[in-house]
Amino acid sequence: MHKGRRLPLRQLGLLVAAMVLASAVDGCQGGAPVLQESTAPSTPATNPPSSTTAVPGTTQGSTSSSSTTVVLLQQGDKGPLVLSLQKQLASLGYWLETPDGVFGDSTQQAVYALQKAAGIAVDGLVGPQTEAALARGVRPLPRSTSGYVVEVNLSKNLLIFVDNGRLEYTLNTSTGGGYTYQVDGQVARATTPVGTFHILWEQDGPVVNSLGELWRPKFFYSGFAIHGDSFVPPYPASHGCVRVSNEAIDWIWEQNLAPIGTTVWTYW
Repeated sequence: MHKGRRLPLRQLGLLVAAMVLASAVDGCQGGAPVLQESTAPSTPATNPPSSTTAVPGTTQGSTSSSSTTVVLLQQGDKGPLVLSLQKQLASLGYWLETPDGVFGDSTQQAVYALQKAAGIAVDGLVGPQTEAALARGVRPLPRSTSGYVVEVNLSKNLLIFVDNGRLEYTLNTSTGGGYTYQVDGQVARATTPVGTFHILWEQDGPVVNSLGELWRPKFFYSGFAIHGDSFVPPYPASHGCVRVSNEAIDWIWEQNLAPIGTTVWTYW
């Protein structure tokens, strides 16, 4: 993406198309050192961690102070408009690094998450629709109603932290891309298991195997983990792991947000 300048609408369309095409050739970077992601069934236990009748969607909070001026912000931009954007995202629970007026990777990840929750074009660019979503206070609607749960919404590719039904944080994630690949001479499909799990073990550092490297992974089923990666696109691209940015997983570790035993609920 070009830094420091606005893109014409035609170029924006080509950029989004290129991002979608890229998903066909990229995969999750890793798996466990012994148990591979391909060993898990696509639909293990499906009972939710608590009874609920909530359906996927968005909930609107209080009106924010977002400007109604048509502005396009993108990665690489700097200044007071970016700082305002960062503060609004953070106030709604979209995680990013400390607001500093610089539109970096974590800000783009937060914009992806907002756009997914709002059901608008996911391009990481802040235009009229994204500003409108900010002004409405759009946030994803958790499904769990009790306990502390890390939810992975596979239909929206969002990772959310929920405490007794209250949404705390929302992050962009990239899950199983649905493509086929070979591991140990066998063909497997890149899918994220669906069901209720718990963090079983973790590694405070890299885990490397034939599928690649996972940064500071927290494994919730066999070789499937929530882990950091240097490439977290706004579409499904992994072998089945739940990718977040490296800076996001560092923050999760620092805040102890997913210790051993934490419930992880993945659903469509």
